[in-house]
Amino acid sequence: MPREFAVGPCKVSLVEGDITTEDVDAIANAANAGLLGGGGVDGAIHRAAGPELVAACREVKKSLPGGLLQTGGAVITPGFRLRARHVIHCVGPVYEREGADAPKLLASCYTEALRLCREHGLSSIAFPAISTGVYGYPLDAAARVSLTAVRDDLRAHGTPSVVKMVLFGQSALSAFLRAAEEVFPAAEP
Repeated sequence: MPREFAVGPCKVSLVEGDITTEDVDAIANAANAGLLGGGGVDGAIHRAAGPELVAACREVKKSLPGGLLQTGGAVITPGFRLRARHVIHCVGPVYEREGADAPKLLASCYTEALRLCREHGLSSIAFPAISTGVYGYPLDAAARVSLTAVRDDLRAHGTPSVVKMVLFGQSALSAFLRAAEEVFPAAEP
C-alpha cells in the first residue's frame, strides 16, 4: 500500500516494488557514467527495456563530453519495452568518493530528472533510491536528500504531478518513510 504526500497540487508516493513494471511517463535509472547498463536497478531496467535501450544510450553518449554523463546529471531516452514511455538516466554519487559533495550531487540527480520531465511534458515519474546500492550511499541520508530535493523542486515548479519513489526491499521503504515524516509537513498548502 503506497504512502502518499501532497506538495501543493503534486503527489509524492512511496511504495515497495519493481520500478521496471511502473506505468508512468518516465522511470529514473540509477545509471553509471558510461550509460551502457550494469548491475542492480541499471541492469534490471536495461534487461526489461530490451537491446534498443543500449542503442539509444550509445547515441546519447555521442553528445556527452568524453562519452560520459557527469555525476548528478541526467539524460532521457525512450522506454522501449518498458511500460514507462521514457527512461531518465541519472548518475548518482559514489558516497565514499564524493565526500562532502555527495548530498549536492544526489539532489542534482532528482532535480535534473524533474527538469527533463518538464521539458518533455511528462506528468509522472518513478525513481529508485539512487546511489544506495553499490555506490554506498547510506539509506537514511539518501532518503532525506532525495525527498527534500523532490519536495523543493515540486514547490518551485508544480510539476510533474505524480512522483513515485519505488523502493526495493522493506529496509529502503522504511528509510524513506522515516525521512518523509521529517520532510513533508502534515498539511501542505
